[in-house]
Amino acid sequence: MTDMTTLLPHHDGSPLYVSELAPALGDVVTVRLRVPAGYGTLTAVRTRSNPDHEPEWTDARVVGSADGWDWWEAPVTVRNPRHGYRWMLRHESGRVEWLSQTGLHTIETLDAEDFALVANPAPPSWLYDAVMYQVFPDRFARSAAADDRPTPAWAIPAAWSDPVDPVMPARATQFYGGDLDGVTEHLDHLVELGVNVLYLTPVFAAASNHRYDAATFLEVDPLLGGDEAYIRLIEAAHARGIRVIGDLTSNHSGDTHEWFRAAYGHPGVPEEEFYYFTDEGNTTYESWLGYESLPKFNWASQELRRQFIEGEDSVVAKWLKPPFSTDGWRIDVANMTGRLGATDLNAEVRQLLRETMIQINPDTILLGESTNDAASDLQGDGWHGAMTYPSFTRPLWGWLSEPTNEPYLTADGDEVTEAWFFGQPVGGIPRYSAREFVNAVVRFTAGIPWRVRLGNMQPLDTHDTGRFATNAAPGTIPVAVGLAMALPGLPVIFAGDEFALTGADGESSRTPIPWDDISTAPIAERIDLYRELISLRRAHPVLATGGLRWLHVDEETVVFVREATDESMLVVATRGDADVELAPGLLAGATEAVELTGDATLGVAADGSVVLTADGPAFAAWSLPGVSVPQG
Repeated sequence: MTDMTTLLPHHDGSPLYVSELAPALGDVVTVRLRVPAGYGTLTAVRTRSNPDHEPEWTDARVVGSADGWDWWEAPVTVRNPRHGYRWMLRHESGRVEWLSQTGLHTIETLDAEDFALVANPAPPSWLYDAVMYQVFPDRFARSAAADDRPTPAWAIPAAWSDPVDPVMPARATQFYGGDLDGVTEHLDHLVELGVNVLYLTPVFAAASNHRYDAATFLEVDPLLGGDEAYIRLIEAAHARGIRVIGDLTSNHSGDTHEWFRAAYGHPGVPEEEFYYFTDEGNTTYESWLGYESLPKFNWASQELRRQFIEGEDSVVAKWLKPPFSTDGWRIDVANMTGRLGATDLNAEVRQLLRETMIQINPDTILLGESTNDAASDLQGDGWHGAMTYPSFTRPLWGWLSEPTNEPYLTADGDEVTEAWFFGQPVGGIPRYSAREFVNAVVRFTAGIPWRVRLGNMQPLDTHDTGRFATNAAPGTIPVAVGLAMALPGLPVIFAGDEFALTGADGESSRTPIPWDDISTAPIAERIDLYRELISLRRAHPVLATGGLRWLHVDEETVVFVREATDESMLVVATRGDADVELAPGLLAGATEAVELTGDATLGVAADGSVVLTADGPAFAAWSLPGVSVPQG
């Protein structure tokens, strides 16, 4: 049996500990600290903020005790749009401890890892209740109307049952002909799964199957059914309680885009300032990672800002307004937008995006793609959250994968035998323990305000990655899906995950959905798993906004609790067998635990310790009474 976990002081950004999650500048917010009863002899507890980069302190006072914990609270005045703070605990012995988002420390901690209050406008509350479903339109479903549309000149036509060809040029031009009416025809599948947000990768006319090389931002691709099909889809989704967000490339357009064609080879035209032309004849230019088909936008252009973002007549606004009325945007390559060498206009662009969306419809969300360390851009001034991988997806792969090393082909046709790992040349998928998984989650969320963390997309995989199931260790799919639903963040299902699809890399994963096989045993079982775990997320609000306290971590097993005043939820996730004893007082209410899902055993010993056992891999969850918070 593993060692019992020590009780430690705890604070996070959830309502248990923060009186106001959407403060304005100048507001006084009450923050609370939870300290185990008898935790040394504390002579002082204080908050330390850093407004305008000059430390400011407030004294905390004990407001009461409950369930073996002493609760302290202190006032914090919000003086900056991102107002960081940490806790300082002084013991009678002279020992000083600091509590930040990275945990408890005996030396001073970094400002970047402070807890943080955000005074910018909050996202709509529906974001926290969302379970997102991502669709790549060319591969999701094909309506009868698609048969009457001509194959575009750029395309290599494919039958729905044909395998994906990952080698160029087919990688970008293999064309299955999925369309928006096909998505509409299968919305009831989304309803049955329990998802309530549909995210579509780009729908604008382009010269590729992925459509990230837009030829225009002003109309939906006729190959998808055009504007009218988009309206039909959004209206049908809204009628079912499903919101719809689009995908927009703020870093670049395609080289067939009307703005770029106007400027290419035509020096002196207004559109030339939209891009980074590097010769007098406007024939050479900066592009995304050197791909000439993706010329990069120059956001120093005020006219580009006016046409693309600012005001009611902009591209951003057009699709948020009737008759389309989409519910938000996911912004492609958000991390590189406005950045080139010495130029960094990223903050200006993301803030303009947010301002326009608030002006047009404040009930919309703004998510940015930032696939690596996103903390510097995720401080609440623009993005409500991000499609980012190091804070959940990559460490999850490292922990729960068992690479098969089956060969696959790259875009150039080279055969690779090492498992794909997010394009990183690290020699396949790293091997993580459960402890390293948790360490990575903590490290890459520590610099992000809690409110923004809740909006971070939390997928097992996406259209840009291989599918997790390709290399998942036997029995770990329920563990992975369960963690996506149970940890703080926005769960995302990439269409086809629930069909047990596999794919070695970001192209092979873009597999047409096998609708004709939906009732076969392997697929039906996987769909049932997704329904069950999505239902768990949707039925228990504590998984959306509740606090997070890690209770136990070892090489194989993770135990944590999500906490709120109405309900708490205990979660066990293990790759191997679990045999865990939690110290008395670490988990209140265990005698009233109600099993919700999974195959594990919970027992309470006479001394109050909690024993958890499971034959792994396993994911299990129990409902517990809410946390008692004394009122001072």
